[in-house]
Amino acid sequence: MGGYATGVTSERQPTTPGLVTIADIRASAERIRGVAVRTPLLQWDDRTWLKPESLQPIGAFKMRGAYNKVASLPAAERARGVITYSSGNHAQAVARAARLHGVKAVIVMPSDAPRVKVAGVERDGAEIVFTGPASDDRHERALALAAEHGYAMIEPYDDPEIIAGQGTCGLEIAEEMPDVTSVIVPVSGGGLSSGVSTAIKALTPAARVIGVEPELAADARDSLEAGEIVEWPAEQTLRTMADGLRVGHLGALPFEHLRRYLDEIVTVSEAQMADAMRQLATRARLVIEPSGAASMAAHLTGAAERRAGDERRVVILSGGNVDPDRFLRILGGADS
Repeated sequence: MGGYATGVTSERQPTTPGLVTIADIRASAERIRGVAVRTPLLQWDDRTWLKPESLQPIGAFKMRGAYNKVASLPAAERARGVITYSSGNHAQAVARAARLHGVKAVIVMPSDAPRVKVAGVERDGAEIVFTGPASDDRHERALALAAEHGYAMIEPYDDPEIIAGQGTCGLEIAEEMPDVTSVIVPVSGGGLSSGVSTAIKALTPAARVIGVEPELAADARDSLEAGEIVEWPAEQTLRTMADGLRVGHLGALPFEHLRRYLDEIVTVSEAQMADAMRQLATRARLVIEPSGAASMAAHLTGAAERRAGDERRVVILSGGNVDPDRFLRILGGADS
């Protein structure tokens, strides 16, 4: 599938009102400096580099957007405390950002959240409220608690400050490799893929940006093909082991960014993600969770087609918070 990007050619072009700009992303980079890690580009082969967001303080890219959002709140609003809903990585990032700002955090998590991610939230002292496995369950509970207590909502992806913060990942790629020819990025609610594609198209407009989803949670693919947001029910998305990519639908703001900036979106299987995890562990010495390995799976299988002249590809590995038991099973040859 492909052809979504609509001709953005440089950061000097006029932007669509309401969309995040490269200026917003640059401002976010200054705001998160010294908190989020400027992750390196690690060479995989002579034409491919890895961007390991697993090296962030909380083990995933979410630190970028969450800290940017919490830091952007008016002081009085932030002092009342913050709340979010998340299966894990965003939860950990909000908990850490709140602790660094000295404010209370309440995190609504699914009852089946990976223990390694729950433990990360607990380490930063946030209050956890468990609810059902569906994303909508978490969202509704978080909204009710925010209204009751006056907490500031830190949305996981459908927020311009979140998108701008995640976009710093793409900004770093463009700054370090200005001749990059393609970037592969996982797609869930769309915060990371929106921010990355915005930065890449502004600074390296000839580069292709390719999104990746699990076959068992391909709502973004369906949405971009349909030209409107398509929702997948929880009973379908829960089939994938990639818990960070189980969101049933794109956010409204990410959808608009992806329609404008994403070139293509592809899907990968559970077995392909498992194989990517094994190869990353044994060849690159990286512990990557299934969600983070989706992009590598697309690269290794050729789902993210390498066209003529695509000589400098970057694969974003979005996180490394995998349950140890699952990781051991996959290293042993299991597909989930």
